[in-house]
Amino acid sequence: MNGHSLQAITVVAERELIRYWRDKPRILSTMFQPLMFLFVFGSGLQSSLSRGNFGIDFLQFMYPGIVAMSIMGVAFFSTISTVWDREFGFLKEILVAPVSRTCIALGKMSGAAIIASLQGVVLLGIAPLVGVKLHWSMIPALYFFMILLAFAIAGLGLFIASVVRTIENFSVIMNLLVFPMFFLSGAFFPLTAVPKWMAVVSSLNALSYGVDAMRQIMLGEQVAAGALSHLVLRPVAADMALLVVFGLTFLFAAVIAFDRRN
Repeated sequence: MNGHSLQAITVVAERELIRYWRDKPRILSTMFQPLMFLFVFGSGLQSSLSRGNFGIDFLQFMYPGIVAMSIMGVAFFSTISTVWDREFGFLKEILVAPVSRTCIALGKMSGAAIIASLQGVVLLGIAPLVGVKLHWSMIPALYFFMILLAFAIAGLGLFIASVVRTIENFSVIMNLLVFPMFFLSGAFFPLTAVPKWMAVVSSLNALSYGVDAMRQIMLGEQVAAGALSHLVLRPVAADMALLVVFGLTFLFAAVIAFDRRN
């Protein structure tokens, strides 16, 4: 990849960041939803579900999933800008530029991934409120997985945005996907003791790999190894590899759809 391509990716990504920063209501709303899930829904179920999580406090168990959910929501929603650009004609101006469709897709996915992962970092600040002790040495690994997860979800969102033609259709599809992905991610309950069909479906959910990895990183030093082994699905390295596969797959799918439909 030459300097011209890198500059094109940077410019497209920077535009996504500027657009997000100027939309203050969007920033507030995307911060409020995960907090509502964590402190309202999580606190309400804390006493009744703690035993089902092998004695681990339910808020601690749920916290990595809430961070991952926030990243997914922001990454998904950020790719709606592609539909906006198509409807208002700006996308045509980008497409006539002497850059490849891959660079445009990478720029949009990178911008969405940076936005989503930064919000994930902000949510790490509430870890003490839910009893999760984070050491500074964990932050690089957590941010790495936030980027991987956000990039994969942004690829899926861009693929959908490249196929649909209206904002309304994108919103309908996004709403149909977000909650099933969230509930089948392992955020609310361990996926180690679910029916086989649910285990198969969750294995196709990129969010489940992000939740699994971040839960191990966040809780690995404060939860007994025996208890944690009942909650996690696979080694962190395996989660990383599978997130990379998901990210690249969605990237290629988005580029193909972007090239054919735009």
